[in-house]
Amino acid sequence: MFLKEALFARTSIPLVAKSLDACTLRGRAIANNLANLTTPGYQRIEVAFEDRLKKALDEKQLAGATDQSGHMSLGRLETEQLQPVAYRSQDATLPGEINNVDVDMEAAKLAENQLMYMFGIKFIQERKADISAAIAGHA
Repeated sequence: MFLKEALFARTSIPLVAKSLDACTLRGRAIANNLANLTTPGYQRIEVAFEDRLKKALDEKQLAGATDQSGHMSLGRLETEQLQPVAYRSQDATLPGEINNVDVDMEAAKLAENQLMYMFGIKFIQERKADISAAIAGHA
């Protein structure tokens, strides 16, 4: 556990893992939206994560930090607290005629989500390879 904490927790890997969680949740939301394409009055589901991450990474909020476990955290980004949130879109327009699901928009969001997920997987693989190379003493 200590080795995992020492090697990975202070890297960007936990944040990218959270973004993968957001991509997974977003994929489920898009699938649900497409499954309800013809359901009258259905309100599409969206996932909020990137804006929350951007706010959490805002330099103004990261004013200080502590390296003592007994001290209160001052601006340290706690990835456990950063979670993707699914919510119902309250869009009053009805692009799908019977609800607010637009198949073309959902398809575009699905493609974007897949690219984000593949990028996240590739990023984590490369970071882990870098850490393994450093442990093995390779450049």
